[in-house]
Amino acid sequence: MPNKASMRQIYRSAMALLCAALMFTLSMPALAELTTDLKPTAQSAVLLERSTRMVLYGSNAHEKLPMASTTKIMTALIAIENCRLDDIVTVPKEAYGVEGSSMYLMLGEKVSLLDLLYGLMVNSGNDAAIAIAIHIGGNVEGFTELMNKRAEKLGLTNTHFVTPNGLHDKEHYTTAYDLAVIACEAMNNEIFRQLASTSYYTTQTGEVKRYLKSKNKLLWQYEGSTGIKTGYTKAAGKCLVFSAERDGMETVGVVLNSADIFDDASKILDYGFSSYKMSVLVSKGEVVAIAEVTNGRKRLLELAAKEDIMSPVSVSDGMRLRPRAVYEKELQAPIEQGLTLGRLELYDGERLVAVVPLVAAESIAGLTLKDFIKTVVGLW
Repeated sequence: MPNKASMRQIYRSAMALLCAALMFTLSMPALAELTTDLKPTAQSAVLLERSTRMVLYGSNAHEKLPMASTTKIMTALIAIENCRLDDIVTVPKEAYGVEGSSMYLMLGEKVSLLDLLYGLMVNSGNDAAIAIAIHIGGNVEGFTELMNKRAEKLGLTNTHFVTPNGLHDKEHYTTAYDLAVIACEAMNNEIFRQLASTSYYTTQTGEVKRYLKSKNKLLWQYEGSTGIKTGYTKAAGKCLVFSAERDGMETVGVVLNSADIFDDASKILDYGFSSYKMSVLVSKGEVVAIAEVTNGRKRLLELAAKEDIMSPVSVSDGMRLRPRAVYEKELQAPIEQGLTLGRLELYDGERLVAVVPLVAAESIAGLTLKDFIKTVVGLW
């Protein structure tokens, strides 16, 4: 029976072979000559892959700036997470006659939360934002506290909300990167996705029917567009949070203070789709690590990925991955097949690309008394 030193050597060798295999399989040849010289007109811009939130492009992405009505992405997310869509909202005096883009709600009018959300996202209604905020938070301050807590939960440190609609306040700001993370989170919600991708909508409640049309031209002009939200104030300039999906990859981008939001967005999206392709880094059930087990009838256990890991990979540079298996505690038999025992972390250089749970690829029975006696006798 191998001693502990030789077992560790077997384990290190297995992991080294795994690392080499990953590096080889994900080194992709260039598909086309690419350029990163985008030069958008925006003061700040970023593009993320939605599921991994990997940054595909950035320009001044962490600069704190006002974001105008793109604020309403967080407003909608808070509303969806905290209310029923069939809630009936009575329009308060604070929401009546709010400046800027509007649904033109009437004082005391009773409107469903769903209609208000469409008015918020499709028509960019500042009045809808206030009505939603007061319905959920009791007042604007109470609602923006929820918005700020949600941003903190996402780990965002350069974002602060003062209003639910984005009307200018010097203490109301974000960054292109933070806003893109908020949008990625929101686009994980199917209700939000429907709101963000809607071109036209007719309200079903309230004293009058309202016929809404999105201000996001990308919904008509860009192939695969899935949303999301325009914004403008004199202080913030023209802003856009945008998304599109092609060939199994969805990207989410932001431009803040742009001279031409739709042209900037189209160029950045084109760059993302031409420069990166979604690839399977690890397949579900694939053996990706070997671990030592104590008190078992076998000393080595194969560990498999619990699910697929997919990530955007540069078509020109590929990706050279370094795996790291992490176990919560020493692995002891008996072990049932399929039991989660740790996680596999994949690194591209120093950047953590993805994490997947590790499960036992087989069952290992514990040592019996007979096995113990046989081992002891073998040592004599």
